[in-house]
Amino acid sequence: MADIRFFFRPEDVDHMGAKGIDLGTYDGVKRNALAVLAHTAPPNADMPPDPAGQWSANRSQTFRNWILNGYPVGTATQPGNGTTGTQPGTGTGTQPGSGTTTTPPDRLRKNVATLTAQEIQTLATAFSGLMAKEPSDPGSYFTLAGYHGLPQSWCMHHIDQFNPWHRVYLKTFEDALRSVPGCQDVTLPYWDISTPLPDALQQPPFDSYVLPQDPGATADPPEPGTYFPYTTSRFPLDTIAANLQQNGVLDDITTSLSQSRWGVYNVNGYQDFSIQAHDGGHVSVGPTMGDQNVSAYDPVFWFYHCNIDRLWLRWQNNVQGATLTGFTSTIDGDASWLTAPPSNALPPFSTTTGATIAYGISYDDEGPEVTVENPVGSIAAAHSFSIKSSAPVSVRVKDIDRLNIPGSFVVKLLAEGQPIAQRAFFQPNRPQNCANCRKQALVNIDFRIDQSELVDRTLSVQIDVVGHQDIGASFPLSQAGNPTINARLLLDGA
Repeated sequence: MADIRFFFRPEDVDHMGAKGIDLGTYDGVKRNALAVLAHTAPPNADMPPDPAGQWSANRSQTFRNWILNGYPVGTATQPGNGTTGTQPGTGTGTQPGSGTTTTPPDRLRKNVATLTAQEIQTLATAFSGLMAKEPSDPGSYFTLAGYHGLPQSWCMHHIDQFNPWHRVYLKTFEDALRSVPGCQDVTLPYWDISTPLPDALQQPPFDSYVLPQDPGATADPPEPGTYFPYTTSRFPLDTIAANLQQNGVLDDITTSLSQSRWGVYNVNGYQDFSIQAHDGGHVSVGPTMGDQNVSAYDPVFWFYHCNIDRLWLRWQNNVQGATLTGFTSTIDGDASWLTAPPSNALPPFSTTTGATIAYGISYDDEGPEVTVENPVGSIAAAHSFSIKSSAPVSVRVKDIDRLNIPGSFVVKLLAEGQPIAQRAFFQPNRPQNCANCRKQALVNIDFRIDQSELVDRTLSVQIDVVGHQDIGASFPLSQAGNPTINARLLLDGA
């Protein structure tokens, strides 16, 4: 992550990819490492074929050392931390994954709390314009919000395409806002959820939305009457703040930003903790935001998701993954969802996942660089490793069958019968009716807990269903697939 991935230029990756040789991912480079060394080692190298791409003796030796040391993954380096350079043949080389995008950003999104009165007014005009359109209008607020839940239910949750899909969705909505007269330059601001909900978002038209017709009537399968009449609602400000804390949302954001790898959802990496933070935030904000069927109708949805996208871009820049080549090098396992049809499709949009990595969007404050890490639960025996006394315990509630759980839910970790941590999972009220949910029926919830909170205590797990006090909040674990517990110390290793 610090050196080897930058030895392959975009043209090298593309050229060899066309021949069926993957040089863009860790698994691909590891699999082809011996052949790469043989073809690139000076003085008789025949790859890359152009003189500018020829490897120096130092670079070749670094690659050889990587092989001899068992192909360590290592940790990503921030831009400018000793690996950038201008000579492709040196040991430091030009980095295809540097923080710069392939095209200059054409939209700057700001913190909603910093907008001027005039900017708030223009944004309000844009929102009001979309809300005033007939529900049948393709550019109406009702239609656009309906992409995410009822009636269209396009959204891809808890899969690799999650962040790319929402990035396109935000831009599609932003384009619609710009179609309102006088709002041609408006951009979606973000709500930094580490701060209280700004006053502006508690005023019309951002405080609520009244659905003009039944979103379930035309759904497939139909769910008439459940959400009509319906007005979006939120929790009080102090409840939102307490929920964000209780659901560990800010902790999961911090953990996600410190990951060296994009990872695999339900397993590890940025993606796993980012999606978990996303779910917790939805459930924390209110009844509407906690219900996937209608969450996008609450105007706060757009500001909340703009912040999720800001954090993703912040992570991309931090690990030098803001270009397609650089981002691909952070992926564990199969990367076909990023570039290969039909896996890279983001319906109903024509944009593909790969096109979202450098998307022409920037933010006024992406935050400081974060020191990245690569803590693991298991490691090849050929590597050295350490267990620090301060290492948290990774507790996973594994293989929760969510299809029988009626809506979003909260998993609580109890010690001596009292909650010590909880995380939320965001889903429709009838997940069995959702094709994507059925494909991802078994899910995990991850905790990182200080050892002192767990050792020599009686621990247990409880699932609570959000908003279903009428049937009892606690959901039987036996009806959720009898999930298991996986607990282990995290190792420091490569």
